[in-house]
Amino acid sequence: MSRVGKMPIALPNGAEATISAEQITVKGPLGTLSQSLNGLVKVQNDNGMLKFEAANESREANAMSGTLRALVSNMVNGVTKGFEKKLNLVGVGFKAQAQGDKLNLSLGFSHPVVHQMPQGVKCETPTQTEILIKGIDRQRVGQVAAEVRAYRSPEPYKGKGVRYSDEVVIIKETKKK
Repeated sequence: MSRVGKMPIALPNGAEATISAEQITVKGPLGTLSQSLNGLVKVQNDNGMLKFEAANESREANAMSGTLRALVSNMVNGVTKGFEKKLNLVGVGFKAQAQGDKLNLSLGFSHPVVHQMPQGVKCETPTQTEILIKGIDRQRVGQVAAEVRAYRSPEPYKGKGVRYSDEVVIIKETKKK
């Protein structure tokens, strides 16, 4: 069986899981998330411990048990603590401003870039060059951060652009005459 799939998930205080025939729903203080279940994986709730087991001995069932366990673990973390991605703007005149559910970016183009936040994802700008993207769904938070970064990804000669806070941009040496 998958090494990841063998580990049970402990439900913290305030979180509860509901398992039906076709989906699992996790409810916590920050919200509710649900995931459809696969017929290759059996899920049991034993007194606040979610256990995942492959339904048969096939490779697909083995792989799916680990995948589903990781997805549900992220759901439990999301509804209890939430997820956060931090982006930094590097460049002269690069600014960000959060206004409600919109993020206004000034990235050196001739026009401002306005990014509409999807439902369930919030953004904050503690300073003009920092963006915090928060939410309970890990996949959605990561996708929004990737979309914002894609407007002006860091270029390799000066490092200007939108980058993750922990991202390291390797600067290339310029052409010599």
